[in-house]
Amino acid sequence: MSIPSNIPNSARGELRLLPWTTPDGKPCYLSADSHDSRLSLLADDIEAAQLDSGEQVLAGAKAVLADPKAGERAVRFALTRASESLGDILRIAVSRGARIPEWER
Repeated sequence: MSIPSNIPNSARGELRLLPWTTPDGKPCYLSADSHDSRLSLLADDIEAAQLDSGEQVLAGAKAVLADPKAGERAVRFALTRASESLGDILRIAVSRGARIPEWER
């Protein structure tokens, strides 16, 4: 989920990896002059919702794993949702990490 190598270095620091993909699963990027643009704020809201969802999924997965009577179907569902949430959260981490100024790294 890193910024593609075919994007010039001068533009890399200005691109934001968005918390969604294209219909065919490719990453989406935003080039904006302001962190307060409508699309930036929408991305912030979606990231917050994804983080909240990840917390709920984690709690649910822990409950399923703690239940010795949980069947294969429940475990598969919990693992599927946990995998989806982990993908979302990794995308957020990459996006936010790329926006940390070089001098703060």
